[in-house]
Amino acid sequence: QVQLVESGGGLVQPGGSLRLSCAASGNIFSSNTMGWYRQAPGKQRELVATIPSELTTKKYADSVKGRFTISRDNAKNTVYLRMDRLKPEDTAVYYCYLEQTGIFIGRDEFWGQGTQVTVSS
Repeated sequence: QVQLVESGGGLVQPGGSLRLSCAASGNIFSSNTMGWYRQAPGKQRELVATIPSELTTKKYADSVKGRFTISRDNAKNTVYLRMDRLKPEDTAVYYCYLEQTGIFIGRDEFWGQGTQVTVSS
């Protein structure tokens, strides 16, 4: 089993910045994809950004492209999300995500508990 623990959420004014971190532990395969989703009150969960362990193709939601930057440290099994020029509409619970494929169990995915990001003046 894989555990994901997020940190770095908080309250920030519009235009401000935050950096989220997510540390993964457990049965982590060398090849995997980590990322971030978010869910605002009354809205469905949406993809924010993902990054594979191979550090090839990063994916971003159009709404955050150019403002958010995803990165990871494979040695620490940690993924980061730098959020700049935050907007009130970025307010949500941000969830860390990891997916990997095992030879026996196939594709599997794991979720963190979430960290609250509130953008308000």
